[in-house]
Amino acid sequence: MEYPESYQLVFQSSAVQDDTVTVRRTARSGAGGYPVYEDETGIVRAEISERGEVRMLASGGHQLLGTPLVVREPTV
Repeated sequence: MEYPESYQLVFQSSAVQDDTVTVRRTARSGAGGYPVYEDETGIVRAEISERGEVRMLASGGHQLLGTPLVVREPTV
């Protein structure tokens, strides 16, 4: 199965606009067998299925993991 190289995760924010984080595919797989994606800092990590189902993954202790409102492939 071919998976996209990147996704945009859109999180609800208390600011005027929602927060959008771009994550890129890594060589790792998550517990469900799907690719793990992470942002450039390595802080935001997610396992994303081919159907766009997201499992957020902790990258360190004491994280409060939010669920994105939207998962989409970036437009070019």
